[in-house]
Amino acid sequence: LRRGSGGGGGSYSPGRHTFTFLLKASARLPLRASEQLHALAVRHGLERDAYVANGLVRAYSLAGLVPLARRVFDGLPERSAVVCTTMVSGYAQNGMHEDAMRAFEEMVSDGSEPHGAARASVLASCARSGSRGLEMGRRVHELMESRLVTAPVVGAILGTALVDMYAKTGAMEEATAVFDRMPERQTATWNALITGLAHHGHGEVALATFHRMRRDGVPPNGATLVGVLSAYGCTGRLDEARRVFASMEKDFAVEPTIQHYGCMVDLLGRSGLLTEAEEMIRGMTTCVADTVIWGALLNACKNHGDIDVAERAVQEMLKLDPGNHGVYVVLSNMYAEAGRWQDVDRLRKVMTRARLSKIPGSSTVAGDDS
Repeated sequence: LRRGSGGGGGSYSPGRHTFTFLLKASARLPLRASEQLHALAVRHGLERDAYVANGLVRAYSLAGLVPLARRVFDGLPERSAVVCTTMVSGYAQNGMHEDAMRAFEEMVSDGSEPHGAARASVLASCARSGSRGLEMGRRVHELMESRLVTAPVVGAILGTALVDMYAKTGAMEEATAVFDRMPERQTATWNALITGLAHHGHGEVALATFHRMRRDGVPPNGATLVGVLSAYGCTGRLDEARRVFASMEKDFAVEPTIQHYGCMVDLLGRSGLLTEAEEMIRGMTTCVADTVIWGALLNACKNHGDIDVAERAVQEMLKLDPGNHGVYVVLSNMYAEAGRWQDVDRLRKVMTRARLSKIPGSSTVAGDDS
């Protein structure tokens, strides 16, 4: 490349395919190599070539430099469906979900035919967007049906994206309808429906779906079992949750993660079995406890008024996050509700020494409405 960029000794000039391969290789490098390649493409007059421009948009998006990707995209005199798809995917992959939806709308209004990747990306953004996500997701679904997207492989991928979008936005009837019409379902498809049902309080239906999944011979994975344990939490079926949790490795070859333990701690906490929940956290062998799982236990202690376990949970949370001021507030309120005013005063002195102050609503523990 140096020989072709001026200077003596050679006449080699990089072509469009050279830049395509180089941009693909540079996308995940720690250095901003994509910008250097962009400058070189400009020097050789290739920055608006369809292949090179698509490579630049992709490389910038993967590097998190989305504004630069958009600048390349906006500079194109004509935009192919491929580069439009890359732009939509770039926004979605970087969590810029409103921008992904707008870029998809631009693509359709400009007359480009959205590829499967564009549809899957925009549906993922719809699932993670605000109130507009469901409306936009329905429009994408209508577009898919108008284009008769029914090929089996495409159906599995886009069908799963649709189920996930409807489930995450709370439209469970539509999620179930799409699921039931799919000719082919992947494990991820079942997961999307089971998790969505559990999240929105349909625990019994989620468990029935899980049993149907097993009857159909579809192997569950770790994400499936998070949804199942969450569903047991909705229904309060503690004994069955214990059995599934204990048999995860034997029956499903799934090693428990912090998410599985979190579901069990939440269920034990709701049932008032706080000492058992604490023992479960301390006995974890496949993962390390974090502030989230200790916070779930602390919140359960607050709801049940168990100060002894709460004090130990606070100690563990402060080891992990000494700046977590909310735990002092929660514990102080628990002391006050129990009439333990000496402990309230003692804790306030601790807070003062740490130069903390009680700010109403500052607790980082879920459910603290003091």
